[in-house]
Amino acid sequence: MSEEKYKKAANIIIKAGSLPFPVNDTLIEILKLLLTEEELEFINAFKRKTSQTMEQLTKSSKLSEAQILSFINPLAKKGFIFNQPSSKGLMVYRLMPIVMVGVFEYLFMKKIEFSETEKKIAKMFEIYFDEIADFIQGNYDVVLPVFEKMLPIDRTVPNLNKSVQGAEINISINEAIEVPEEIILPNQKIEEIIEKFDVIAVGHCFCRHHRDLLGKPCKQTDLRENCFTFGKSAKYVSEQGFARLISKEEALKIMKASEEDGLVHKAFHPHSDINKDETSICNCCNDCCGTIEWWKLGLAAMINSTNYLAQVNEDLCVGCGTCVEYCSVNAIELDDNNIARVRSEFCIGCGVCAHFCPEDAISLLEGMRRVFVPPPRLRK
Repeated sequence: MSEEKYKKAANIIIKAGSLPFPVNDTLIEILKLLLTEEELEFINAFKRKTSQTMEQLTKSSKLSEAQILSFINPLAKKGFIFNQPSSKGLMVYRLMPIVMVGVFEYLFMKKIEFSETEKKIAKMFEIYFDEIADFIQGNYDVVLPVFEKMLPIDRTVPNLNKSVQGAEINISINEAIEVPEEIILPNQKIEEIIEKFDVIAVGHCFCRHHRDLLGKPCKQTDLRENCFTFGKSAKYVSEQGFARLISKEEALKIMKASEEDGLVHKAFHPHSDINKDETSICNCCNDCCGTIEWWKLGLAAMINSTNYLAQVNEDLCVGCGTCVEYCSVNAIELDDNNIARVRSEFCIGCGVCAHFCPEDAISLLEGMRRVFVPPPRLRK
């Protein structure tokens, strides 16, 4: 009976996300480490609707308001429930997925203690991610259309310290994103994004924290506390102890340090709608970032929106390979003449290559587009 309860709750939690992750023994073991059987029963209330008001929850759970809150508060502390008011001020309780963005991210956003329990949970997630990759590869032709229809998971906010060209991008491989004329494009500068929010929180990078617990520390940066959330998301993570509130000045200082280490700013929007304000910004490295690493492992597609595309001035390029070294998505390579070439279908327009190019041979072309690169087919 206990196994069935966990399996039932696991299916509900998976459906709260956007990716087709499997329900298997490893996921059940993770939930056993994180949830009580009583909490499993409460999660059943979200079977038909993942976001509910208190009034709706009293009907779906058949519990009193006091009983509901006795479950909501502990589950929020564990990252399973998002409990913040809607834009209209109505309190809404939303069941979070296991990952992207959900339990995994919140769990490892906190300052880690390197306890045996945390190490065990980290290892179980590593095993689960490997099993997801096996599942995706084993069902590649079935899953690929799901990825193809998905909206961009994140949006690149570039480092614009180098030159930007105003020319239109002629993209034949990547899909142009249609933006209504009356809609203003989202902010393209970190400073502008930081400035528009009064509530900002910073937590630890969950990807690098996860790797630390596995004994596989990041090779690119020593920075850890540089995962940002804004608005009601910032209120949520600070209230639950996942992150701390900071000033705009401190946020900019941390963002600057992240740029100097070659990290990529990735913004996330509600329901992947770039016309809505950002909820968070990650500062991603080459070897730990989930969205990048998962793509390389064949676990997920790389789906990104960006307003820029890197271009190389062949007359200035000396073939030093710095851009190749810093590109996190393998979008640049040296040709037979030792000149850097940009693979437009891979480029997410982060500007890191331009930032570190010693010859100022790289600039950025403007033009909003959707980058879609399928997961590599690694298994036959």
